[in-house]
Amino acid sequence: MSDQDLSQNYKDAFGKRIGFGKRPALIMIDFVEAYFDPSCALYAGVEETLVSALRLQAAARAANVPVIYTNVVYNKTALNGGRFYQKSRTLHNFLEGSPMGAWPKGLVPSEDELVISKQYASAFFGTSLASTLTSLGIDTLIHTGVSTSGCIRATCVDCNSYGFIPIIVRQAVGDRHPAPHEANLFDMDAKYGDVVSETETITYLQNLGLNP
Repeated sequence: MSDQDLSQNYKDAFGKRIGFGKRPALIMIDFVEAYFDPSCALYAGVEETLVSALRLQAAARAANVPVIYTNVVYNKTALNGGRFYQKSRTLHNFLEGSPMGAWPKGLVPSEDELVISKQYASAFFGTSLASTLTSLGIDTLIHTGVSTSGCIRATCVDCNSYGFIPIIVRQAVGDRHPAPHEANLFDMDAKYGDVVSETETITYLQNLGLNP
């Protein structure tokens, strides 16, 4: 099947859009030093991804939209890592206290913003994220972060399953290689949420008119 035939096949089967909801939150998934330090095996060359996400962070703050951050943290013996830790060769970089788990230069959560530490790929699994979004009346979760094929995809699928609208900002999510990045964007857009541009998302945030 050609690329054109594949696109039409998916458009015929999955070509609906959900659209932005009325009350969003922005999530910045696993933007930590490991993905920005060339000496780390997790280095992904996603510097421009963070730049895009920071523009969205600024737009969200200006619109009084909640900004939520995630990181991955294991206790010093990785007792809470389970099969995910067992499968990976790299998650030791997120043992408690590792410098690879620190925020990268330019990313500073404010004191009134939520940081969720997780142990698995999805920001929803084993965390309070769904309850928090529900209590805030959030209907839309704007996804940024790394990596597209891992924690972004897992969060997107769970976001859909919990009844929130997954919005994935193309320029603000990244992966270590364009092939899994593009394949997972294609699949998420087809089946779970809407993949949109940074410009479209910022325009949406600017037009919300939310009050403090």
